[in-house]
Parts: sequence; structure tokens; C-alpha cells
Amino acid sequence: MLGDLIQQGVTQSDYSFTGLVLAGGRFTLLTVAVSYLVFRFRRVRPLFEPEPLILVEEGKVIDHNLRRERLTVEELLAEARLQQIPSLGDVRWAVLESSGKISFIPR
Repeated sequence: MLGDLIQQGVTQSDYSFTGLVLAGGRFTLLTVAVSYLVFRFRRVRPLFEPEPLILVEEGKVIDHNLRRERLTVEELLAEARLQQIPSLGDVRWAVLESSGKISFIPR
């Protein structure tokens, strides 16, 4: 995002260093403030950090959760293969973590 701010300043002939520092400082301050709020206040966490979501339970795909996250079964199978799991039937749980990675727990 900071690169976009710099680009806007250059293309609009705004060469002020002050404008860059103010814009960059504002985003830095917002990032630190949100990080502190999430750390300090438990009630704020769900707004910024999604909870893990179960995609597969006992080898059966939960279609509703896949659609909710706009994932296909093929994408889920590809991720399983990357983690050396040949079939979803071998999976007890597949969980979409808040980081965006999928954790597979074998049977």
C-alpha cells in the first residue's frame, strides 16, 4: 500500500516528503492500533481474525463450508496431495485455519 501512496505522489507531481511521511505514518499507526486492539480485547478478535472452519469431517466434505469460502473439492484435493494425503477418505478433519492454510488431521 505504501508503494501506491508513493506512486500517487509521483504521478500527481506531489514531491513532498511530508505528504509521504504523513500517509505512511497513518497506515503504520492504524496497523499498530488494530494489532494492539486484537491482542488486548478478546471481543474484538472475531472482527479481524476469522475462526478456523471445518471443511472435512470423518472423510466427508462439508459442502456448505466449502461454498462459504469459495473453495472447490478439486482445490481441497490438490492441497491434500501437497501434504501427502492421497484421499479425503483418509482424513478425520480438514480445517481451514485463520491464516488461510488448510490443516489435515489423518485418521
